[in-house]
Amino acid sequence: MQYRSYGSLGYEVSLFGMGCMRLPRIVRGDHAEVDREKAYEMIRYAADHGVNYFDTAYGYHNLTSEEVLGEALEGGRREKVKIATKQPFGTMADLKTGGGKNILDNARRNLEATLKKLRTSYIDVYLIHNIGAYCWEDVKKNKIIEEYEKFRSEGLIRAIAFSYHGGYDCFKEVLDFYDWGMCQIQQNFVDVEREATEEGIRHAGRKGCALVIMEPIRGGNLAFPPPQVKAIYDGYRVKRSAVEWAFRHLANYGEVSTILSGVSTMEQLKEDIEIFSKPDMAAGCLSEEEKAILAKVRTQYESLRSIPCTGCEYCLPCPQGVNIPQVFGKYNDGVMFGTFEPARRSYMFQTRGRQDASRCVECKACEKKCPQHIGIVKELKVAHEKLQGWIE
Repeated sequence: MQYRSYGSLGYEVSLFGMGCMRLPRIVRGDHAEVDREKAYEMIRYAADHGVNYFDTAYGYHNLTSEEVLGEALEGGRREKVKIATKQPFGTMADLKTGGGKNILDNARRNLEATLKKLRTSYIDVYLIHNIGAYCWEDVKKNKIIEEYEKFRSEGLIRAIAFSYHGGYDCFKEVLDFYDWGMCQIQQNFVDVEREATEEGIRHAGRKGCALVIMEPIRGGNLAFPPPQVKAIYDGYRVKRSAVEWAFRHLANYGEVSTILSGVSTMEQLKEDIEIFSKPDMAAGCLSEEEKAILAKVRTQYESLRSIPCTGCEYCLPCPQGVNIPQVFGKYNDGVMFGTFEPARRSYMFQTRGRQDASRCVECKACEKKCPQHIGIVKELKVAHEKLQGWIE
């Protein structure tokens, strides 16, 4: 297993970090739960085969992911690994309590619940989950970082971090605001010019902040390339799986500390461990020729997008709170990758956040502002029909 420094925190972590958002599940009717025996086996196998970094969150798997991870690591493994978990600002602000002190009370209550689930007295890295432009001002106003500092002074957590989905400008603002122990962003070779972008990776490196990558395979979508993409990979003299190509794109950046992969089967886990144990899985591992191949693959994927949304956000804010670019992005992912399952799961979270297309009242204010002249109302209906229905 390859290891890298975790920013300036003084320890090394496995380049492959096991994500616990996509643990094996048992689906019964309209309900799903973690297949605990399979999950225990996988987590313990990872910990026994060089993986020393595990990522989970308060809400994953209907509030059970932390519990499963804690149970799996009991018996001596907990002390050998680093655990990162997250609490969303929306969870702190929930319970219809208003703001101010109540939010901080909720944050502490949720942390205490997390510690019990994880069966540990401390968390190595505690993230404010899913910071973005929509909540950043509220995070500052309610002094969430200061509350996390109290947690740290009490020995409940050891590093303060944040996870982020969104563009570079807000990411840079958040990163520069505080001396974070770690930042976690979505990146992959398809998103290299979106989300926090390559410049975000470089900026985290300049800051000396540990950088953790999520969605390196776009929810599993990049693992199963369409024929026209597979043909590009097959034309290269070195034969690699699509998964390895995606991981190598990120391993190439020396600024990256850990690349998370959410695994659902033992086969996936073993494949990931094998890939990240290769001696050349290191910074600078991609040649210029290989970078050109990935650029060609990205262009091929982009050509498969259906709705011509560029994510410019001129259509926002929607009076009803619909995040139109996110809806279209998820729909385009389903079309582009040939499966809607990962997009549906992501859309479930958007629905919980009251930003889904079902809230559209057809006022068409967005259509007047769209530089691409998209029939947004009609396309939202199409997207919603395809994206709803995930069972969690």
